[in-house]
Amino acid sequence: MAAKRPAKRKKLDPQGPLRAHVRELLRGGHAHLVFKDVVPDWPTALRGARPAGQPFTPWRLLEHIRITQWDIVEFTQSAKHVSPEWPAGYWPLPGADTPPEANAWDTSIAQVERDLRTMERLVTDADTDLFARIPHGTGQTVLREALLVADHNSYHLGQLVLLRRLLGAYAG
Repeated sequence: MAAKRPAKRKKLDPQGPLRAHVRELLRGGHAHLVFKDVVPDWPTALRGARPAGQPFTPWRLLEHIRITQWDIVEFTQSAKHVSPEWPAGYWPLPGADTPPEANAWDTSIAQVERDLRTMERLVTDADTDLFARIPHGTGQTVLREALLVADHNSYHLGQLVLLRRLLGAYAG
């Protein structure tokens, strides 16, 4: 009879509970809006509409979310990443208030969702030390960058809901 091998012990992850909380924060829900519930079914005719007294159109806000989140995720992962010029590079070009082509809205949504999944994977990877400084940064950590993504997205999703209400297209 062969001797039994001892069962491999699963590596204890002391940051595991924090990882789970941050992942939930990134996904939205609870006290935060859920990205997929705010943007996908936006009426096509209103994507470039600017309600009276408001500085942004829905398209400008969606693109700002996309560009900013992309920058944060790329910075977190790569020392080779070059961030856009602040602040102009984090917004569509002036006057670009409407999607430039029919599928631009959906393409932007898809990139936001991809980059959000990338940040979730980074946060939930037990090999990622959430508290370690990002080597190519100036003191940032993966935890800080993930919280920045969640906070930034939540803020601007709230603005999108407000625009939708002002445009008369909010059913909630």
